[in-house]
Amino acid sequence: MSMGLFESQAPRPLADRLRPRALDEVVGQDHLLKDDAPLGRMVMGHRLASMVLWGPPGCGKTTIARLLADVSDLEFEPLSAVFSGVADLRKVFERAKERRLAGRGTLLFIDEIHRFNRAQQDGFLPYVEDGTVVLVGATTENPSFELNAALLSRCQVFVLKRLDDTAMDELMRRAERDKGKALPLKEDARAAVAAMADGDGRYLLNLVEELFALEVGELLDSAALAVVIQKRAPIYDKAQEGHYNLISALHKSLRGSDCDAALYWLARMLSAGEDPNYVGRRLLRFAVEDVGLADPQALTQTLAAWQSYERLGSPEGELALAQAVVYLATAPKSNAAYKAYKESVRSAKETGSLAPPMHILNAPTSLMKDLGYGKGYAYDHDTDEGFSGQNYFPDDMPRRQFYRPVERGFEREIRKRLDYWAKLRGERGA
Repeated sequence: MSMGLFESQAPRPLADRLRPRALDEVVGQDHLLKDDAPLGRMVMGHRLASMVLWGPPGCGKTTIARLLADVSDLEFEPLSAVFSGVADLRKVFERAKERRLAGRGTLLFIDEIHRFNRAQQDGFLPYVEDGTVVLVGATTENPSFELNAALLSRCQVFVLKRLDDTAMDELMRRAERDKGKALPLKEDARAAVAAMADGDGRYLLNLVEELFALEVGELLDSAALAVVIQKRAPIYDKAQEGHYNLISALHKSLRGSDCDAALYWLARMLSAGEDPNYVGRRLLRFAVEDVGLADPQALTQTLAAWQSYERLGSPEGELALAQAVVYLATAPKSNAAYKAYKESVRSAKETGSLAPPMHILNAPTSLMKDLGYGKGYAYDHDTDEGFSGQNYFPDDMPRRQFYRPVERGFEREIRKRLDYWAKLRGERGA
């Protein structure tokens, strides 16, 4: 596309001016772009395949796609799934067909490709398969959840990393070279700027541009910096992958008895706007599934914390959730009851037609009594130990052990009881 008469003189944002002109200028993605890395090998071998670039905002997905088109001598056709529809796709495919007849290929770049519905994604397939276009899709969401299996099977997925501190520092130095002056920041403030950008290079450069526009008499430290700019809201979509990643991190930190990490992930979720009731439900599930009877109080403590949040509201009620997190993280852990139930469900499906043994059936009618219902039943409370040792499984089913308590917390006491009853059962069975 040709540049307008005065367009070259129009001011361009810093992020646009510093956009890399070659793949070796892209920062933070060496694991993909080095000569011996996957994309590097593709470029060196002149065999560009359709792909999906999956990574957080501002990590270079669009830039990499454009540069791949340049080095492969392909026409770059960019579309955004947010603003484009079927009609736009048809036009691109028609242009690509015409170019192909003239011996030139097309790289179709679709930003936010996960925004296209399943039918639209299916519409790419014939053009990807016959080579009319090389498709490069960009997404911030997990392709496994958001893209058709048919489309995924025809594309390689490459995971881009959030920009680390080294990459962010390099971007700030490039900005300083472009401006011909240093940022008005002390070292702690430079680190704070990188932290605020949270791995997003585009956001970082926009922030840096604002800092260059400041008129300050002396260098800013991190405290002064916080006064002049607003803190960035964390990237978090409650309906998408970030939501599931953080709750997974919280759950696994609790399971690993890492109280501090669990509090950190709780704070990340709540500060990003997660519904505290969702957190309460997940904590309650954890109390049942991962603490279980190793600490029977975990369930009541967690339920009480959730109810406390419902009565107190935010922000005071969030402390109750934090208390539950601390309790669960520091509690002894057992999934024995969880596993026992799962195993019993499998067994019930396998033996679902077996009747209970006659001696434990009630006999409300004389006919049932004559048939042997309830005959030989021993009332446990009448025994010295309060335990009869009778069989309660179906007659045609061997005894099974589903629940195997661990040697931790309260389940250690449960295990002693079960072992004692097993001993009595063996003696009386003998």
